Amino acid sequence: MDQTHQVSPSGRNPHHRAQDTAAGKAAAASGSPEQRLDDDDYPAYSMGRAAEILGVSPAFLRSLGAAKLIEPLRSEGGHRRFSRYQLRLAARARELVDAGTALEAACRIIILEDQLAEALRINEELRQRN
Repeated sequence: MDQTHQVSPSGRNPHHRAQDTAAGKAAAASGSPEQRLDDDDYPAYSMGRAAEILGVSPAFLRSLGAAKLIEPLRSEGGHRRFSRYQLRLAARARELVDAGTALEAACRIIILEDQLAEALRINEELRQRN
């Protein structure tokens, strides 16, 4: 996939959002438990728990990483940790794959959906200012 087309209008890269943002890293390192629970980017879920929640195998989650849709943070011990945002992306990928869409195509669709949602949010924000 071409990385240049995956950055949303806000500058967020949807599949690397938690890993690449200072907010995601800061949430992982600090903040009160209440703040962490409310943070969509906080890497709260282990590989096993994420797979259980989504009803997928760990191999499916690893394949999403290989396809560059999500790239979970790693714990100090090297274990993958997923955020709620990443779980939503993975759930959408599962829906598309279950409907017969190829994994790479599903990932591209999700990235485009995320970019569109962000553009619509920015447009609404700009409309409210005027």
